[in-house]
Parts: sequence; structure tokens; C-alpha cells
Amino acid sequence: MGKVFEDYFSELQTELVAISLEFVNHVADEIYIYGSYEPDAYYFNVFYKVQGTILLKHKLNEVSTEFFYDVSKERQMALQRIGTEILEEIHKRCNEFNRDMPTEIKLLYNIKNNTLQAKYNYDVVYSHDDALLPNNVFKTWFDEVTEEKSNQK
Repeated sequence: MGKVFEDYFSELQTELVAISLEFVNHVADEIYIYGSYEPDAYYFNVFYKVQGTILLKHKLNEVSTEFFYDVSKERQMALQRIGTEILEEIHKRCNEFNRDMPTEIKLLYNIKNNTLQAKYNYDVVYSHDDALLPNNVFKTWFDEVTEEKSNQK
């Protein structure tokens, strides 16, 4: 029996988690993965929770740990390139199986518990607004999570 759409979709989400996990060498508490697609534009980015602090990927070394993260520009760009390629593959599979491509994919991976939560959006988020860019939407999500986590303390 051949693979069904859900198999491909699940595998590709797992790949997004794997590359994001590899970026921090498995040293983090949670990973927040953002992917978007709106006509002819893909966007991928990620942020992390490390020792209770929510951090953008380029600021991972601002939390004191015994671990040093390689957050070089080259490594960040490689992460984003690979993440974007995975989003393109998701889109390809959506087309192949006559499924709608989500305009937004938000994944929360809890490393300790090995759990994945996913939220999908199929509505236009930013392409209808000339002043709004996908990075603005990503940053808004980062700010929301940061505020939510600080209110939980």
C-alpha cells in the first residue's frame, strides 16, 4: 500500500523539527517553527525556549548555559534555506494530492516530552497588506509567546 497525503505531510513536518533541533544540537526546551506560503512566496523561521527564556535563533548564546551555539550567519541561512525547501516540498505534495496548502504552519515541539503541537491557517495573512511582511507575522508570534511565557512565571 502506498503512502497517503498524511504520511508525507507528517514526514515533512518531522523534517522541519529535525533541522530545527539539529541547529541547537538538541540543547533546548522547546522549538517554535513558523512556515508560511502565500502566492509565490515561502517563509521559514524558528525560535527556541532555552532554560525558560524565549530566544530568536541568533540570540541563543545570550542565555548562560554550558553549551555554545553556532549561530553564524551561514548556519542560520542554511537552516532557513532547508526549511524553505521543505515548505516547497509540502506544497508539492499538497498539489499532488489535491489538498490546500496552509498559508501558515506553526509547530511547537517540546523536546523533553517529545510532543508536537501544530496549528494551520488557510486564510491570507499578509499578502493583502503592502506594509505587512511574513517576518512581521513571525515576530508577532515570537512576541506573543514571550509575553505568554513571562506571564506564566
